[in-house]
Amino acid sequence: MKALLIAAAALAFAAPALAGTPVSLRMDTTDADGRVTLGDLFDGVSGAAANLVVAPRMGPSAVLDAGQVQMFARRAGFDWDNSQGIRRIIVREGADNGGASTRAGLAGAARGNVEVLAYARSLSVGEIVQPEDLVWAKMAGAPADAPRDSDAVIGLAAKRPLREGAAVSTRDVTAPQVIKTGDLITVTYSDGGISLSLQGKAMAAASTGDVIAVQNTLSKKIIQAVATGPGSAAVGPQAQGLQARSQPVRFAAR
Repeated sequence: MKALLIAAAALAFAAPALAGTPVSLRMDTTDADGRVTLGDLFDGVSGAAANLVVAPRMGPSAVLDAGQVQMFARRAGFDWDNSQGIRRIIVREGADNGGASTRAGLAGAARGNVEVLAYARSLSVGEIVQPEDLVWAKMAGAPADAPRDSDAVIGLAAKRPLREGAAVSTRDVTAPQVIKTGDLITVTYSDGGISLSLQGKAMAAASTGDVIAVQNTLSKKIIQAVATGPGSAAVGPQAQGLQARSQPVRFAAR
């Protein structure tokens, strides 16, 4: 019995020693040499532990899983509670910690510390943004038109090359093209039970809801139609209704 009490007392005194040293995620996570270390990620890490490599950075930025980083820190004796529930950490290329990156961190602290949507991978022009392409990241600031919900950009197409780790802006994306210049498309007219269709040649590329010029393949006349989907467009009441529904969404996406 005495031995059990001694063992219990030893465990009670040892428990605090097993707790990790509290640390906090830096406001501006950058690294200068392509080696992302604990010191790059956390305030409160010093000595040899600061140089422990968490992951390599192969490009301009690296996207780290927050849960794995948390586990790595715990194994090294540090406790990051991640009270904000961050899922991904974006690490960008920066200058040496003794120079520009320190000044950038101070500037970021002055602006505040916010979570914003960022790209989990680089996207080419025309690529459709998928749910897995977006992560929430901790950054010093956010674009003025940063979306508050990932649904605002999922399913839209990149207007220009988008870099992994960059904050998401609604100006980055637009509705995806469903018709390409020169495509042969079907143009329909429907109203009051009457339905007519003709084949035409698209004179320009278009996204759903765009008004495009279509050349009738038989008469060679040019008509204006509204793109309704891949290989299809509409004129008349159907086209007007589609424009009324799609225009606010497309405006918000730009």
